[in-house]
Amino acid sequence: MAEETKPAAKAAKAPTSADIERAYEFAREPFLLEGEKPKDLAAGTPRRRALDAALAEIDEGRETPSMEWRRDFSLMVGLERVLSEDEPHLADGAELSAHQVDALSGTLAALIADVQERLNGNAWTGNGNGNAPAAAKDEAPSENGAGADTAEEAIEEEEEEEEATEEEEAEDWVEEEDEDVVEEAPEDPGANRRFWFEHATGSGKTVAAVGFIEASRTGGILILTHRRNLVDQFIGEISDRGYKDRLSPALLDGKDNPYGPVTVETYQWFVRNAGRISDAYSIVICDEAHTALGEKTSGCIRAWDGPVFIGMTATGALIARHVTDLFPTQTSRFDLAQAARRGVIAPLRCVRIPPGPGVRTIAKVPLRKGEVDQDFDQEELAKLLDQAPFNVAIADLYRSRFRRVPGVVYTAGVKHAKNVAKAFQDVGINARAVSGETPKRELAEILAGFERGDVDVLCNAMLLAEGWNSPRATICMHLAPTASRRVYQQRVGRVTRRNPGKEAGLVIDLVHPATTHDETIVTLHSLLDRDVYRGGAIVVGPVRRGRGRRVRVEKRVVPVSDVSDKRLRVLERELWRIAVENLNHSEQHVWAALAGARVNPSGWRRAKAMLQNDQTKELRRRFLLTCVQRNRNQQLRLKALVEIAALRDAEAFDDAIDTIGTWPRDDRRAGTKVMLDALAERRIGRRDQAQAWVWRLAEYTRDLHEEYAVQRWPETKRLLGLLVNSSGRAHGRNARRLVHAARNQDRRLAAALLAAGVAHTPEGEEVLRGARMRAARKPSAVARELLRNFPKSGGKRRRRKRKGGAKNGGAAAKKNGAAAEANGEPPDDHTDEHDVEELEADDGENGSPPKAEEELEAAEAADES
Repeated sequence: MAEETKPAAKAAKAPTSADIERAYEFAREPFLLEGEKPKDLAAGTPRRRALDAALAEIDEGRETPSMEWRRDFSLMVGLERVLSEDEPHLADGAELSAHQVDALSGTLAALIADVQERLNGNAWTGNGNGNAPAAAKDEAPSENGAGADTAEEAIEEEEEEEEATEEEEAEDWVEEEDEDVVEEAPEDPGANRRFWFEHATGSGKTVAAVGFIEASRTGGILILTHRRNLVDQFIGEISDRGYKDRLSPALLDGKDNPYGPVTVETYQWFVRNAGRISDAYSIVICDEAHTALGEKTSGCIRAWDGPVFIGMTATGALIARHVTDLFPTQTSRFDLAQAARRGVIAPLRCVRIPPGPGVRTIAKVPLRKGEVDQDFDQEELAKLLDQAPFNVAIADLYRSRFRRVPGVVYTAGVKHAKNVAKAFQDVGINARAVSGETPKRELAEILAGFERGDVDVLCNAMLLAEGWNSPRATICMHLAPTASRRVYQQRVGRVTRRNPGKEAGLVIDLVHPATTHDETIVTLHSLLDRDVYRGGAIVVGPVRRGRGRRVRVEKRVVPVSDVSDKRLRVLERELWRIAVENLNHSEQHVWAALAGARVNPSGWRRAKAMLQNDQTKELRRRFLLTCVQRNRNQQLRLKALVEIAALRDAEAFDDAIDTIGTWPRDDRRAGTKVMLDALAERRIGRRDQAQAWVWRLAEYTRDLHEEYAVQRWPETKRLLGLLVNSSGRAHGRNARRLVHAARNQDRRLAAALLAAGVAHTPEGEEVLRGARMRAARKPSAVARELLRNFPKSGGKRRRRKRKGGAKNGGAAAKKNGAAAEANGEPPDDHTDEHDVEELEADDGENGSPPKAEEELEAAEAADES
């Protein structure tokens, strides 16, 4: 009992400066950060546990930290050292950016939580578990958790390491699974030490990985990637950053190196050597972590529960469910949109080019399911796209629109890439095709030529979709579309690196401009969930006005979201920049209605120009009717009425007349005058329709016609009074009396009398309706007569001009008369033959001729009998 309390009492005491110095020389890591004192290392904290464990190993006589200490503490203590600096930097002096520091700090927080949870107040025993004895590790079947049989089988399967081609590499993680079978999740003891972070392509994931190398001075680091050329790329980056002396051959079969060795290998090598890899590697960095999700690779990772696994990917959010199965804890996220907005990567522009008629059936190409997503069947896609006319058209388009702008073209297979490169060469573009079949030395020469500027276009299927970095690449052309968001983002990542003279990366999607997010084909706008497409415009990233732009930006936009509410918001927000012809039928009508309601005088011509592709005139009719119904500007409403009349569309004309009836009095008079003028000048609809329209319009302005009739024939007032104040059969008789009186008047007065009459019984309505239909056998003539009852526009102004004298007044009257005739209206002193005869007749007491009065009495007697 006393022996157990001694270590606890020793741990409770604050360490001395001498102990801390000894531990620093032993572990090559400072246990006190700047500004801290020994008493700040409180008992039970992760750093104090690391110090106590180091002192315990020193007391045991060890000269270097054990594998167990390195596995549990080397990365944690090193990250605290790196992050304690005001500006964390690497050996070559390069400062880590904010998102790279975020990846390191997120991993540190997860490691501290893991140490606290595993030890949980118990003393460190050397195996990462305070409750288990240190000797338990000797009972493990192998060094890294994989059985010896597994290692032997891997060696027997392939004794020599061979470089895999592009297709062979993909085979490891393309497996067919039965979705209906739900198996119980196996135990995964090392899951709490597997982390991952997502950083956009071009934002410096490799530099973040070098940050972990800087943090681990004693623990070995194994970096895994999925292609041999990326191994060379990683080694070059590590050497350039000042860590060349730490590069080491692979440590197998128990070999140890306590000075932080760094090894870069492929996932294929990792699978073949499972069970033999030394536990000297306390950190395993998985580049392009989504490629480690295959059954074999993920199985080997789960079997090795010793080191800390750190996954890096640019597409984790797209397949997050699958990534988190293997790497449960996400420590940082810095996606494409964030990187572009902060200026870490180049902004992205997008141009959509509609494919030709022969390749519009891409959506019918079958999909093939992969490990984490699905994509088009490449063989079927190649049969559809690899056509000589199509390849020549693409080459000619690239030459005419982008000239010598360097770019990468993604094709449907190796053969298609070669044929496209040949078409590009035929039009004078320096293009080369590369693939997994290209010899390694030739591939290196081609890629170097692209960097020098000797090659302008690289055509490939998938070789350059991941891992290849070239700041010079500016155009990413998706000649072969993809249904995989992961593949699409990896492709786009090739043009996101900044470069002097490079204003933005340009993504070319061969789809229709109106393609929405719910289509099978992935586009830049669906990847980033952008609601509006504007050709050539910045899709993500800051807009920098100035020189360097390589493409013309279109003025009009198209909504591309598949959410109806978002599309409607775009229509409202970008009303006057919408490419109306690219909207679907219902949205075109929505746009026309919005435009009609919101158009102003200065935008009238622009609104009409946007409807120039409307062949059926349906949109124009909707635009004009909505303008009549909802626009606040009276002059525009009247202009819309004029154009509706010009359409000669009976249905639209009828709707417009209905709307006029809801207007205020002055506006109603002006609108009625426009419609009557249209009926007088041209034939619209059937004759019965025109007759009904004339009298409906006359009803809207009944007060004008009644005023004229009363002034012209005083008996009108009595007849209208009898009609209004009567009911039953008497009302019908008074209606017939009014009709009979109208028959004996000239056309203008007769039309005015019939327009002024208001019936409120079925019999009276029938009498007036019949009389009106008979009187309007020629609707245009009745419309002209009703128009004469409207006040002359500008009359008051002309009367003011007559004050200059008789001579001037006569000239003015003559001028006014001429103006009235020019407008289709007779001058005020004009009377037709009927008027002359009526004025010469001997009027009765109430102004009506005696003969007419007798006829009225005779008609009444006949009705009574």
